[in-house]
Amino acid sequence: MPKNAEVILRYGPYSAVGLSVEHRTFRLEGLQAVLTKDGHTVFLEKIEDWNVIELMVNEEIVFHCNIKDLEFGKPSNKVSYQPFASRKKTLNF
Repeated sequence: MPKNAEVILRYGPYSAVGLSVEHRTFRLEGLQAVLTKDGHTVFLEKIEDWNVIELMVNEEIVFHCNIKDLEFGKPSNKVSYQPFASRKKTLNF
């Protein structure tokens, strides 16, 4: 990933704890923090695909997963490919 890239986090609606299906950003906070700390500019973009998050750089999707696989405010242990697991491994696509 280029340094100081413009990153678009595209995210779809999902249901949380039995609540209605809506676009929510709680699960994106940890990822946003890591990207911002690494010098990237992060933009959020709502999409209509349910339960989806896509990380887009230079108009190319470089990572995607089920948004429910991300834990609140931190990287996920459930996602098999963990590019956000540590500072050293962050965004090695």
